[in-house]
Amino acid sequence: MIGYVTIGVSDMERAKDFYTNLFADKGAKVVIDAGRIAFIGNDPSAPMLAVCTPFDGEACTAGNGGMVAFAAESKDEAKALYDRAINLGATDEGEPGQRVPDRFYGAYARDLDGNKICFYVFG
Repeated sequence: MIGYVTIGVSDMERAKDFYTNLFADKGAKVVIDAGRIAFIGNDPSAPMLAVCTPFDGEACTAGNGGMVAFAAESKDEAKALYDRAINLGATDEGEPGQRVPDRFYGAYARDLDGNKICFYVFG
């Protein structure tokens, strides 16, 4: 149902590098690059993450309460993605751990522009 999610960034090259490196193990690449917006994924018919400079020319800001959550196949993968994000310059927003007993495992970070991201597993 979701085609893509867009987040505002201050530096396109830095954002493209961060997200393609973060999801390199999943084959992530810049699928469409239209200058001020780029779509990152591995297939344009599958859900993607779009990074863009704000249309109004103002500085980007991280949404208060907004977050993009990326599904992981296992707790180990969620932790590995969190660790990779931190190594790529993200900041901790909640270390990997079980949030709801036997139902939700999550790890939280903020990307290079302060956008909150989550890596999670249900079950």
